[in-house]
Amino acid sequence: MYRELRLRVTDLAREHADALDAPVPAAPAWRGRDVLAHFAGVCEDIECGNLEGVATDGWTAAQVDKRRDWGTDQLLDDWATRGRAIDALMDANPPGRFGQLLFDAWTHEHDLRGAVGSPGTRDSAAGACAYAWVTPLLDGRDRDLGRAALALVDEHGSTVIGDGPADASVRASRFELLRSLTGRRSLTQIRGFDWSGPPDPDRLVLIPVFTPRSEDLVE
Repeated sequence: MYRELRLRVTDLAREHADALDAPVPAAPAWRGRDVLAHFAGVCEDIECGNLEGVATDGWTAAQVDKRRDWGTDQLLDDWATRGRAIDALMDANPPGRFGQLLFDAWTHEHDLRGAVGSPGTRDSAAGACAYAWVTPLLDGRDRDLGRAALALVDEHGSTVIGDGPADASVRASRFELLRSLTGRRSLTQIRGFDWSGPPDPDRLVLIPVFTPRSEDLVE
């Protein structure tokens, strides 16, 4: 799935190479090409074992800073080379070991699509796998906090997070749920989902570092 995503995003970047200097609406501090730098940088850091501070702002900023002045071909060639090394690591490890990587890559694919104005592939296998990886994390978090069960209802079915019977639910597309988890939606947008009880948007933010947007983002 990761290999398929990498090839798909590579084609997207080449097709829209003239738009890669545009800011990323979902991450305004980055340009489109900075997303490509992050893709390659994550692979390099995993391959080299540079995982101290993984997923922090400083860790990702170093990936982008290293490649800030690189051209599109150099960025994509770097990602291709380092991505193939990650493919081999994935093949050598049990399924699910790289769920966080796939979740992150799916997130940034759609960040890049927003920058170049090319939405699509919202029902990809990578998205389904990312959702299957992240919902148990939500469930574990909510059980640890003693939160009552909440059913996440999308076009593919229902997933329950939290403790006890699901007396409350929220309904939205899987794409919207996934984008909410990483702060790509505002609290107003999350409250606007179809809640069976009082809206509780904090339930749909994975961890505090993913701060909901102050302004709506429609993709």
